[in-house]
Amino acid sequence: MAKFYFYYSSMNAGKTTNLLQSAYNYHERGMRTLILTPALDNRYGEGVVASRIGLRSQAERFTAETDLLAVVRADISAHGDLHCVFVDEAQFLNKAQVWQLSDVVDLLNIPVLAYGLRTDFRGELFEGSRYLLAWADSLEEIKTICHTGRKATMVVRVDEQGRAITEGPQVEIGGNERYVSVSRAEFKKVTQGQGRIELKQPGLPLEPKH
Repeated sequence: MAKFYFYYSSMNAGKTTNLLQSAYNYHERGMRTLILTPALDNRYGEGVVASRIGLRSQAERFTAETDLLAVVRADISAHGDLHCVFVDEAQFLNKAQVWQLSDVVDLLNIPVLAYGLRTDFRGELFEGSRYLLAWADSLEEIKTICHTGRKATMVVRVDEQGRAITEGPQVEIGGNERYVSVSRAEFKKVTQGQGRIELKQPGLPLEPKH
């Protein structure tokens, strides 16, 4: 039986790399996949999913109005059997779309692997993540590290000086120049104005402190 998976993390944990590697594994075995990506994230081009280490793939774009179950059914009608659906930046799904993806699993018996952030720069759940956490069959954290060496579980939005921004729209597309993954303790510290974050960290990767 197919399952609904949600792989979540903070920024720069390798979610897209994981997605593209998993899709490649299917292709290597002669299986067909469909990658979905939100239209609002066009940092790498329209309908392109790309990782920080250089992997990239074409994807089907969706907006808040897109019926994802209908998209999958149309893809099968046009191209034949589909073996897996991948969703990049799944935090930008809305409630209805998470339900539609659950129908892809339950009605079409096609596994869905969704990758996204759990919380925004204020420490609050995205709509998509909220319902993925509620309805997915399998939840898995992809871990990354705060600059303090602890496990990073939160995301901070920063300005050019590395100061935390605590107000503004929930969705504001950006990369390393705009967002930094931190531990909960560091999140509390910097969002309360007790420090800044260096946007570029020199040296070798740190081992997480649990």
